[in-house]
Amino acid sequence: MSASARPDSDARPLASILLIAYNQKDTVAEAIAGALAQTYSPLEIIASDDASSDSTFAAMEAALAGYNGPHRIRLNRNPVNLGIGAHLSHLVGISHGELLFVAAGDDVSLPRRCERVVSTWLASGKRLDLIASALEDMDERGQAHERITPSDLASYRNAADWLARPPFVVGAAQAWTRRVFDRFGPLPPGLVAEDLLMVFRAIVSGGALTLGEPLVRYRRGGISRRRRALNAQDVVAGFLKNNRSSLVELPQLLADARVSGQLQAVENSLSARLRREFYIRDMFAADGLISRGRVFVKATGVPLSLRLRIAVYAAFPALLAPLFWLKRTLAGAR
Repeated sequence: MSASARPDSDARPLASILLIAYNQKDTVAEAIAGALAQTYSPLEIIASDDASSDSTFAAMEAALAGYNGPHRIRLNRNPVNLGIGAHLSHLVGISHGELLFVAAGDDVSLPRRCERVVSTWLASGKRLDLIASALEDMDERGQAHERITPSDLASYRNAADWLARPPFVVGAAQAWTRRVFDRFGPLPPGLVAEDLLMVFRAIVSGGALTLGEPLVRYRRGGISRRRRALNAQDVVAGFLKNNRSSLVELPQLLADARVSGQLQAVENSLSARLRREFYIRDMFAADGLISRGRVFVKATGVPLSLRLRIAVYAAFPALLAPLFWLKRTLAGAR
């Protein structure tokens, strides 16, 4: 940002980077270096370890040791693992910035990230509640590859838009206002990805925007990356993982829609999804064919084709073995 465009020092809002890490001892130092290299000031950096079982916290201590730069630094270590949603909520509670930048322990914020986002926020008259950016895809060795560009969030004006065109989002390149967090309250415990929920909150509030400039280097192979399922056990594990997440996220989305006064636009669709997730949970929790049969019959609000597919995975996974044998064979031939 040029000197002529730079706001007066008294008008520069405090920003906070919430850098969360869990079992990322090999990458967290680089993530912290990216935070420390930010050109924006005033900036508060909270680096927090979520009770890692490896030496992540020691790596964080070493990365911050001796720092005497302009940024305010705080190092936190949770005594027990909170998970992403509760961890971020805790950091919001101990931070002070008007703008809150999410950073992961295996990604790298480029030096102009905070400067660029704050400038855009001020140019909007502080109207926007979330600003995202493009990312540089980075492999495990730190080599940058193609650009990753999330959805154009400026094109979403309300909950109906969000529902009609579910946005592609990446939380590692998002910043949100404290006020939008305070309006809707803490992220629910058990939430495994905050990005879609925070985008929803922003869209139904002051709005959101996506910058086309890559401001974060996003590491391949991180904890959020999907792995290809090549056997029935992998599919079941994926079902149950997504199910646990959805059972947390969907009720919160409904609650947030109610707070924003836009529940009518999304209630039927989100409620139908929630019924589907209750069915998946109950089908896999049922003990024996008779119990599963009762779950199947009672789930009249779930499409029959989906009920049948989930029932097969829950009760007869061996029937799918030939299909996954073929998938493994085809994958090995490539």
